[in-house]
Amino acid sequence: MAVAAHPDDESLLAGGVLAQHAAAGARTAVVTATWTADTHRISELADALDILGAGAPRLLGYADARNPDSAPGGAVRLVDAPLDEAVGRLVAHIRELQPDIVVGHDALGQLTGHPDHRRAHQITLLAVEAAGLPHLYPEAGEPWQPTALYAATHPESGVGRLGPHLQNVGKTLLAAPDAYVTTTVDVSPWVAQKWAAILAHRSEVARARPLPGLLARLPEDERTEIIRTEFFTRLSPAPAPGDPHRLTA
Repeated sequence: MAVAAHPDDESLLAGGVLAQHAAAGARTAVVTATWTADTHRISELADALDILGAGAPRLLGYADARNPDSAPGGAVRLVDAPLDEAVGRLVAHIRELQPDIVVGHDALGQLTGHPDHRRAHQITLLAVEAAGLPHLYPEAGEPWQPTALYAATHPESGVGRLGPHLQNVGKTLLAAPDAYVTTTVDVSPWVAQKWAAILAHRSEVARARPLPGLLARLPEDERTEIIRTEFFTRLSPAPAPGDPHRLTA
């Protein structure tokens, strides 16, 4: 199960891993924290998840910190939502889906440090632990403890060609130290599928500053080099020798 702050984060950060696990017969799913069901980006998200084999959209129902159009009904922004409420909503999805592995954002908020990414990271950390504790959120279902939590990240050595493109449109770069990365996955066999899922986020592809739009304007070989590797940090628990619940190439 992936927990993403916005529609398109799931495809950009873990699209290859999601496609890989779906191809192996695993049930995969994505919970998206912002944008509501009555917005155009959720139909795009549904198309992307269909391409990745990750089921239907699952939404926490909050607004994007920077875009009021993300919640026409006036939902609270994710960054303003009561922490206990947001954690409880995510716990309900974890207990329903019963995933072995959860993938979320890193503490930096990815390369650009988006506040929604950082908040989603905090919520995911708390929800993964709370989901296994029967006295927390009893209304959210029977307890379930995922085996592993991974944060999608970008190491300094892995920024490569992407960094200058982000800087050219005025975005910051918050790459993690290489030592922070515990798992590197070559998703080359699923890169076409991943790219198709990114393209499904049509409104972002059409814009110049968002990452899907930046990638769409690059030569294919350069784009493929950027998206064919996914980086993760295992946060809990520490990997054990022979542990079957780990991300693999």
